[in-house]
Amino acid sequence: MNVSTVRSDLLKEQEALDSVVSILKPKDWLQLTPSPRWSVADQIAHLTYFDKAAITAITDPDAFQNLVSELMSTISAAEEAEDYTLSSYREMDCYELLGAWRKGRKELAEAAYSLSDEDRVIWYGPSMGSKSFLTARLMEVWAHGQDIIDAVQIERQDTDRLRHIAQLGFITRSWSYINRGLEPSEVPVRVAIQSPSGEIWNFGPEDASNCISGTAKDFCLVTTQRRNILDTTLQVQGDAALEWMTIAQAFAGPATMGPNASRND
Repeated sequence: MNVSTVRSDLLKEQEALDSVVSILKPKDWLQLTPSPRWSVADQIAHLTYFDKAAITAITDPDAFQNLVSELMSTISAAEEAEDYTLSSYREMDCYELLGAWRKGRKELAEAAYSLSDEDRVIWYGPSMGSKSFLTARLMEVWAHGQDIIDAVQIERQDTDRLRHIAQLGFITRSWSYINRGLEPSEVPVRVAIQSPSGEIWNFGPEDASNCISGTAKDFCLVTTQRRNILDTTLQVQGDAALEWMTIAQAFAGPATMGPNASRND
């Protein structure tokens, strides 16, 4: 898989979410989502802000470093970071916001054309390989899109673009520990999940006694902290696998925990 493929799938994921939000009525954009304090509009605003930041990271790394320094010197709490990144977009109506998101997506796609498979892109944590960088943007679109469809109760079709997110969820296992100041587990874990098209995706050593199986969608929902594992059909074998699934975090930023289970078993 090369950076061009990831870029193409990112565009498709953005278009899929656009097809959902573009048919919403203005009042629907005010609907609260599972993310505390965030409306549907805030979810799109978040994507818009970080698409713009991604463009800067690709095209002007020095300016991006200044952007990060400004952000870090301005905020001291999550609510302040939220205000910093979303405030200007919260002044827009839904049509203006949709237009801003579309414009940013187009500019990000253009900037991504300059990336080769060997390039690295500076970001809020360690720099990222170009493919991982665009995969993270795809993951963000899908995950925040999940918040939106949960809020407005619209179904969306699952696609094999989930492979990008599933692979990211797998390779960020150690990050989930490090981000919490914990020593990463060295116990091998195998992940065997079924894609929307019916293919089985395998990650990790085949002989690992710790194993996670189920659907790719459920694995992605847990590693992006959109579902508690108890609210999925994932089968988890072994203490190391279970420990990972309770702290899994496929995205950058401060350590956070996923939602509580809606059932108690």
